[in-house]
Amino acid sequence: MRGSSDAASSTAVELGGRDFLIRGCQKVIGHYERLLSTARSEQERQLYQARIEREPQVMDDLRQSALPDRMAA
Repeated sequence: MRGSSDAASSTAVELGGRDFLIRGCQKVIGHYERLLSTARSEQERQLYQARIEREPQVMDDLRQSALPDRMAA
């Protein structure tokens, strides 16, 4: 019985870790949006915009990796 409990605990930790990373991505977007609003050059604006556009893909990748194998198929 201990093995199944350890596996469930490990899965919960992995999901908790992914949730933590997803929240981090959301915060990163907010930070870049603030930086974008104060950008002094077009180059800065493009840099921040590119990073803002990249983060949702990172979050999607994290969410996909959180799906159990049987659901991802």
